[in-house]
Order: sequence, then C-alpha cells, then structure tokens
Amino acid sequence: MPAFPTARRTTVCLTLAAALLVPLTACGSDGDGEDVEPRKTGAASTPPAAQLTVLAAASLTDVFKTAGAAYEKDHPGTKVTFSFAGSQELAAQVRQGAPADALVTADTKTMDGLGSDTGTPTVIAKNRLVIATTEGNPYKIDDLKDLADTKLKVVLAAPEVPVGRYSKKVLDAQQIKVKAVSQEPNVRAVLSKVELGEADAGLVYQTDAASAPDKVDAITIPDAQNAIAEYPAATLKTSEHPEAAAAFVAWLSTPAAQKILKEAGFQQP
Repeated sequence: MPAFPTARRTTVCLTLAAALLVPLTACGSDGDGEDVEPRKTGAASTPPAAQLTVLAAASLTDVFKTAGAAYEKDHPGTKVTFSFAGSQELAAQVRQGAPADALVTADTKTMDGLGSDTGTPTVIAKNRLVIATTEGNPYKIDDLKDLADTKLKVVLAAPEVPVGRYSKKVLDAQQIKVKAVSQEPNVRAVLSKVELGEADAGLVYQTDAASAPDKVDAITIPDAQNAIAEYPAATLKTSEHPEAAAAFVAWLSTPAAQKILKEAGFQQP
C-alpha cells in the first residue's frame, strides 16, 4: 500500500483530534474552566412575586384577611391587598377601570355582567341566609313571617345588592311583606345596624352573623325557604400581574384555602 505524504498524515490527525474534542468541550465547561450546571427541564413553575389588589364582597371581609395572610406566608414576596364592598359597588369600580387584579363577588349574576372584563370565573364557596336579631332575641323572632310585624325595626340590603336580592327572593317566595326601616349598601352594613341596636332584625349571611356571636343571635331559615349564595372568583383583564393574579384565584380552590373558608362557616362550592 502506498504511504501517505507526511503533510497529509498530519492534517488528518489534527482534524480527528478536533472532532473528538468538540463534544468534550461542550459538555465539560463554560469556557472559563467552571463546570456548567445541567439545564433542568419540566420543573414546577412558581408565580412571580407581585403586589396584588383583590376586590371582594363585603361578606368575605374576615375570612379573606385570614386567607390573605396564609397566601402571603406560602408565597414569599407576594402582597395581597383587599378592597371590600358590596358586589354592585365592586362591579362599578371594574367598569370605571379601577386598578385591581382579581374580583370575588357574592353572586354569579354580578360576575356574569362583567364577562368582557374578567377571565373565566370559578365558584369558590357558597353561603346561606339567616335572620340576625339583637343579642338575646328579645322579640322572640322564630321565622321569616315574624319579620312582617310592623312593630319591628327590620333592616335589609338594597335589592341591587346580592344579599338584598336573595332576601327579596326568599320573602317573595313566602309571600311575606316586610317594611324595612332602611336598605343598606352591603351585608356588613345590615349587620352593623342590628349590632348597634338601630334595628331589631335583618337578613344577613350566616357567616356574617357568626362573625359577631356576642352581639347578635342567628335564627336559622329552613332550606326549603332559603337561598344559596355562590361566590365566583376571576382575574381582571386589566391586571398588571396576570400570572400572579391567576395563581391567587386558583389557590382559592385548593384544600388549604377551602379549609379556611369552611372554618369561617362557608359551604363548599
């Protein structure tokens, strides 16, 4: 066999050596002599830290303060600020472009009316009505029909407020006419009137009555005469932190959040 010229043999050897070194160099260092950490794939994503503003129905005031603290503890760097009001007021704020990231209302009707402003809503809890009376129930109110007594000072929420709408529904179904001494902008205002003795009774959610056990008594309304309130939660399309907002809304349906809601007297969705 004829021998290769010396120069050609040298060229072939150098080419083979370079080919063998390329993969070793790519796997071994970053060019500075330090080992490169292998890229991890498929790792669970963590929502980015953010300052979130959540518009929430007034009846969520106490439980969301607890839930917010729990969320912040599990999501370092995230701060959740709540703005509580009647659902109809929250809807007006959304339509006016108030800066916020998520919305939780006390009824699906209000949320559905904001379809162009929100993401897909998810019901996170349910509630029911009770009759709240001044402590000790001095007028011996037993059921809904007792509220028709004109000697009683009964306070209700305005009909455009979810709890006011539910109240009207249950009273109309039983053909009970109540002459309210006032119509309040949210359920907490109704509760406050009863707590302060400015009203003898009012219709509120059972969770609101439970928040003031030393100030009001709660009279149960039978299921057949009651109404169930649903609480949908959704992100707002104007949110400046869409990923963090979506993470918070999703968290409200987790076992940890549901436990907090249940302990406050809310029903499971």
